[in-house]
Amino acid sequence: MLHLKLETDPRWVTIVESNIEEILTDHAWCEQKAATNAITIITYNSEHEDLVTALLELAKEELEHFQMVHNIIKKRGYTLGSERKDHYVNQLYKFMNKGGNRQQSFVDRLLFSAMIEARSCERFKLLSQRIKDEELSKFYHDLMISEAGHYTTFITFARQYGKGIDVDKRWQELVAFEGELIKSYGKSETIHG
Repeated sequence: MLHLKLETDPRWVTIVESNIEEILTDHAWCEQKAATNAITIITYNSEHEDLVTALLELAKEELEHFQMVHNIIKKRGYTLGSERKDHYVNQLYKFMNKGGNRQQSFVDRLLFSAMIEARSCERFKLLSQRIKDEELSKFYHDLMISEAGHYTTFITFARQYGKGIDVDKRWQELVAFEGELIKSYGKSETIHG
């Protein structure tokens, strides 16, 4: 369903298991950034009532996920560390069309968001299947389902508001770009690392 070019090497889960506190901190901040991204899209596209309604729900859900991860961090006696830079997302951002018209930028932001959700979903699925920690296995299974829904939301809105833009072609370009980009990742205990 996600149509990613390259799946994460399962050995990434072993890296994650070597530092659970770090993956949880990184994950918490990813959820915060996802909520912020949804609010940002609303801010620049508030004329689309259906989008505003859907992304408000999505932002609320992302903040709930942030809280859930934070609760796990506290329960385990860890501390939420400082915000982490997400180099993967920053590299993916460079692909976005910044010189086009407002509609092209809007569609690219939605596709960019869909891609992040797709990769997160793929990583959560891998964690749910491979991590030895039973609590985290179930947690990541539940989040995988949610992330798949977020992916669908963003790609659906890109198609809806991409009149006159070959959205599927642009998506395939992003998929190809991400497929090359992700080859450099999967080597650290971060959600996208």
